Amino acid sequence: MSNLENTQSQMRKGVLEFCILAIIAQEEIYPSDIINRMKDSKLIVVEGTLYPLLTRLKNAGLLTYTWKESNAGPPRKYYKITLGRRIFKRT
Repeated sequence: MSNLENTQSQMRKGVLEFCILAIIAQEEIYPSDIINRMKDSKLIVVEGTLYPLLTRLKNAGLLTYTWKESNAGPPRKYYKITLGRRIFKRT
């Protein structure tokens, strides 16, 4: 991978992380709902990209999650913002 390709890849990750944090800052949310909101904004992200980003953001202390019972199937993991809220704090 060339330097330019690597830089573009890193920039895309950064933009996606920011978008994900912006969505989660609005409300506690389930990952498939994050994907749908991204699609609504013409930003395409797939589960194979989203879940590693969520894990990285959680490990960085910017997100947390809780398990909630589902009416249709097993419990679901819902994400909410923690320290990442500082990025979106209104002044």
